[in-house]
Amino acid sequence: MSRFSVKPKKHQMPFFLFFLSFGFFILAQILPSRGARDVKQKMERASQIMSHATSVLKECRKDKGLSIDPSSDINRTGLIGTRLSLITTSLGNLESKRTTTNPNFAGLVVYLLKEAGVEEGDTIAVGASGSFPALIVAVLSASKAMDLNPLIITSLGASQWGANLSDFHWLHMQDCLWGNGVFTYTPVAISLGGEQDRGEDMEEQGRQLLMTAMEESGIPVVNELGLEPTVEAKMHLYSEAAGEKPVKAFVNIGGSWSNLGTDREILNLKPGFVRFHRIPPKENRGVLFEMGARGVPVIHLLFIRGLVERYGLAWDPVPLPQPGVGKIYVRIRETQPSFLYISLLYFVLLFVLLAVGSRRSL
Repeated sequence: MSRFSVKPKKHQMPFFLFFLSFGFFILAQILPSRGARDVKQKMERASQIMSHATSVLKECRKDKGLSIDPSSDINRTGLIGTRLSLITTSLGNLESKRTTTNPNFAGLVVYLLKEAGVEEGDTIAVGASGSFPALIVAVLSASKAMDLNPLIITSLGASQWGANLSDFHWLHMQDCLWGNGVFTYTPVAISLGGEQDRGEDMEEQGRQLLMTAMEESGIPVVNELGLEPTVEAKMHLYSEAAGEKPVKAFVNIGGSWSNLGTDREILNLKPGFVRFHRIPPKENRGVLFEMGARGVPVIHLLFIRGLVERYGLAWDPVPLPQPGVGKIYVRIRETQPSFLYISLLYFVLLFVLLAVGSRRSL
């Protein structure tokens, strides 16, 4: 071999590895941050909006003379309902409901929307249950931070600890937020929710109370018989509201019967950005699967324990984290394409250098 060879000698190898690692560490700090900076700013902005929205809702609840129980709503957010009420549809997990009041859930929604390919100015469809009012606020906050057009269909019935107060259900919360200028989106439709999306598991008095509230709201009502007709009605409403703009993502919030459908495949879906393995037959699929069948990216906000474990948010935190604080804000840099490319190149070069060093030592 020529004495002018550039291959490192055995005793030089540690120095080459050191400078290689140091150089790629600097690149990994600089290049991905350029792509992540704008996303992180939107995530932080969304979390700030959610924090403000929560404060506004808390004041509206106080104005109605509705006290906050510190034993259930430990952080006194005003977003936690009660164990039983006239409009309660099913069991609910209190810790899950409290976890979603973290304002950084709005930052997570921005992250998930970006993962789904949603960009500023896009239109998204939102199917929500009143069981998770904090998640509805989180999605609306993310939409405002990203300048999106969210098409919202919400069911009013709620599981335990959700928006299940007869005097402060989702329509009251919506009126509060819209009336105080926090959000200005026009709801696409509403439904009773619960069993068959017709409130069949509610007290009759609660069902009548919500039906009267829906009629007075002037918002279109979805009240079809059967899963397929209900899904078709919602899909038509989304399409009509979107007009010529395509729906770039569907966000499911909670466990609405018509959004999830009746197929057991729903149990196999991980919360967050969904990867479909199987689309159920049409007679069993809810809006979530129907969107997936049409090629629309889906974000699934349910199974809260799995969601926070997957994306690095705190479980049932006391006190609530400040907006913009959490592992999710670090994760956004590490998932940038440039970071992945740099990591791949680093390991390729590392392998080559180690292979060369190994051959020279033989």
